[in-house]
Amino acid sequence: MSRIAYLAFSVVAYAAFGVSLVWAFVFLTGAGRTPLVDSGRPTPPALALAADLGLLSLFAISHSVLARPAVKGAVSRVLPRAAERSLYVLVAAFVLLLLFWEWRPLPATTWSVGGVGAGVLAFIAWSGWAGVLASSFMIDHLDLFGLRQGWHRFRERPYAGPAFQARWFYRWVRHPMMTCFLVIFWAVPHMTVGHLLFSVAASGYILVGTRLEERDLLRELPEYAGYRVAVGGLVPHLPAPRSARLAR
Repeated sequence: MSRIAYLAFSVVAYAAFGVSLVWAFVFLTGAGRTPLVDSGRPTPPALALAADLGLLSLFAISHSVLARPAVKGAVSRVLPRAAERSLYVLVAAFVLLLLFWEWRPLPATTWSVGGVGAGVLAFIAWSGWAGVLASSFMIDHLDLFGLRQGWHRFRERPYAGPAFQARWFYRWVRHPMMTCFLVIFWAVPHMTVGHLLFSVAASGYILVGTRLEERDLLRELPEYAGYRVAVGGLVPHLPAPRSARLAR
């Protein structure tokens, strides 16, 4: 594969993930006419539940397996590092698009909030979406989605991952993007059974996925151990009381 092809592959993967992220916003907020979490092809509840659980499991398994060091090592024997991250991004995008397209709604209501409360929850959810996007730029947005690797391959420059640093949100919480997604999943004025299923499964994946990711980071980055002690995982550590600080 030529260096132009590697760059094109990284751009295609980035674009596909961009489409999947936009559809995720539409899917969860209902701001469109595509299949949504609460509307789509009518399906008997038992079959809808089985189909949705299968789709959620497919995403969780594929996303976790491709992130493991052993699998990355196997991929690197076939593809250079320039394409490894883009492959991960592209697979994640297509699995998400499949999930959104094939999702079967379970529209029974579990809770519904109206009036000012609905407006507050909607604002919190929109803030979560803004936080997801902002968090990606607080580390290295281009590296996170594989564009930087493809560009280095195109320029025939050696690639090295970004140095570890804790900036902005990352000074307060280790996984701000995942925290923002949790906010999005649960700040829901009208929660249906299907939406609740999605929120529970996605939240469970975040809890498990961040643990697996941290296990790898502790092995790869010596400085991460101290960072892990000092900074909260999904919930920021509260600052110590003034009396405690003075006593140190």
